[in-house]
Amino acid sequence: MSSYSRLSYDILDGMIDWVRVIGIDGSILYANKTIKDDLGKDIVGNKCYSVLGRNIHCKKCITEMTMKTGKVSEKEEIVGDRIFSVKSSPVRDENGKIYAAVEVFRDVTRERKLEKQLIKKNKKMSNDLDFARTLQEKILPAKGNYITMNIDYLYRPSEMLSGDMFDVFDIDENHVGVYISDVVGHGVTASMMTMFIRQTMRAVSRRTLSPSETLSRLHKKFLALSLEDDKYFTIFYGIIDNRDNTFRYVNGGHNSIPILVKDEDIELLESKGYPICTIFDKIEYHENVVKLSKGDKVLFYTDGIIEAKNRKSEEFGIDRLIDIIKNEKNNLIKRIEKEIDKFSYESQVDDIAIIEIELL
Repeated sequence: MSSYSRLSYDILDGMIDWVRVIGIDGSILYANKTIKDDLGKDIVGNKCYSVLGRNIHCKKCITEMTMKTGKVSEKEEIVGDRIFSVKSSPVRDENGKIYAAVEVFRDVTRERKLEKQLIKKNKKMSNDLDFARTLQEKILPAKGNYITMNIDYLYRPSEMLSGDMFDVFDIDENHVGVYISDVVGHGVTASMMTMFIRQTMRAVSRRTLSPSETLSRLHKKFLALSLEDDKYFTIFYGIIDNRDNTFRYVNGGHNSIPILVKDEDIELLESKGYPICTIFDKIEYHENVVKLSKGDKVLFYTDGIIEAKNRKSEEFGIDRLIDIIKNEKNNLIKRIEKEIDKFSYESQVDDIAIIEIELL
């Protein structure tokens, strides 16, 4: 045997993969040292399938396919307690005729076990996210008639979970609190913050009938979390007094200005204020008040509505939203949803939330 041929066998014997050569009749013509050592015997001369613990050919014989087509074939095979990725390549003589196939067995047991564990963890994570989404939707206020108002809304996260949140709740027998908030970012982190907002707002609002003081207390609670500077949220909060139908409100940096609809008149409830963030140690908010009447509507929304884009990268914008409000008296939320879907070109990239409150 020439030194060149000897080198080829030395290389094959030095490989950590199993290597064997299968003849036309399915017999093993060659097996490298690694496969012999692992199996504890010389398998040359045996049928290829016998090494795999079988008495007959495999249902999917990649070597047979390789010899027939002349192409490389692959599959996975279990040998004992190990999983192998097997690749079969044709061996040709000087005339190009296939007379054998070389099989390389690469142990992928560890990778497959890790994949199995990952799939199991991903399934659990998916189930957890499904539960969190269900919980997030369940804590939203119920649609329909309350004692003094009717509520309708659209709530559609861009991912499994949303960073948008709104709530309507009784403060006492004469006052109802309502807010909408938008947490920076999306997904799990943002959704966890919405839970903080909801719980804290319901707690601090019962101590005062001042919207500005409520947000100042919310900001103080937020600072106590000691989060990074990139974590913040905007919020628009108001209190409806059922005795005289006044709506007193403040804006915590919310750039989607709520819209008041009074018959044919439309008014933006503009107000300035800083978002709830860690930049400031103390924030004071300026209150505004407006008188409501029977049939008046107030729409609260997040920027996922007005920043939706069409094929030309044009934003939906506040003007289109106002046009819909002017031309649609009934089923306003459904009409807005329909127009947003018709306008948007790309898949939803931001959370969408809009709530309509109509005074009865």
